[in-house]
Amino acid sequence: MSDRKYTAPALEKGLDILDLLASHGQAMTLSQISVAMQKSVGEIFRMIHVLEFKGFIETVPGAEGYALTNRLFRLGMARAPVKTLLEAALPQMRELAARVEQSCHLAQASREQIVVVARIENPGYYGYSVRTGHRRDIVEATSGMVLYAFQPPPVQIRWREMIFNGVSKAGRAAFLANAERVAQQGYWRAESDLVPNVIDVSSPIMADGAAIAALTMPYIHKRGVRAVDEIIAEVKATAAAISREIQGVA
Repeated sequence: MSDRKYTAPALEKGLDILDLLASHGQAMTLSQISVAMQKSVGEIFRMIHVLEFKGFIETVPGAEGYALTNRLFRLGMARAPVKTLLEAALPQMRELAARVEQSCHLAQASREQIVVVARIENPGYYGYSVRTGHRRDIVEATSGMVLYAFQPPPVQIRWREMIFNGVSKAGRAAFLANAERVAQQGYWRAESDLVPNVIDVSSPIMADGAAIAALTMPYIHKRGVRAVDEIIAEVKATAAAISREIQGVA
């Protein structure tokens, strides 16, 4: 813009770096950033370190270079009228747990793992729930499968650099094939490999075309409760309702 009143070259340089990393979709080295921006390494070196110190970018294990963190997303989620994830999710999760008499929890991605950020206990006499703070590798978790399946392709490429470390070729192929199924059907159902007789059912909570969390229910079949197909429909509907509320969609 030639008619603007003020300029802030350093700020513009930092924003250009963030735009570049977002559009590239995977880690970039200092020299790659330098070439793409047509600036010397010396011009951007200090800016890169400031952005890393402030938590907007991070180095990627197993890959040389820098990638965006989710800090910009968190800042965007803090603005009105869009509700924060927990504000939107917890009331809906309480209603879901009461309707079907099962616990449920919310998981988000944390580098190569999922982390449970909220849970609602089964309001009945007994049940099974996953504690807040629980972590597990994305490739091993039902929530992780859902979180991966509903990311844009550039983000999936970046995630694969982290989550497949130490995973066999066959394990990678199986994960990717299942992720395609999940993206088509809108949920994932899998027998728990940690707790016998538990079926994990998970569906994505979406914002701006990507899964920001997974709503997961460790379903226990017991006398008088709904069948698993009904549970799947309930979890999908609740995740969709939370997604609409987060984005301010009626």
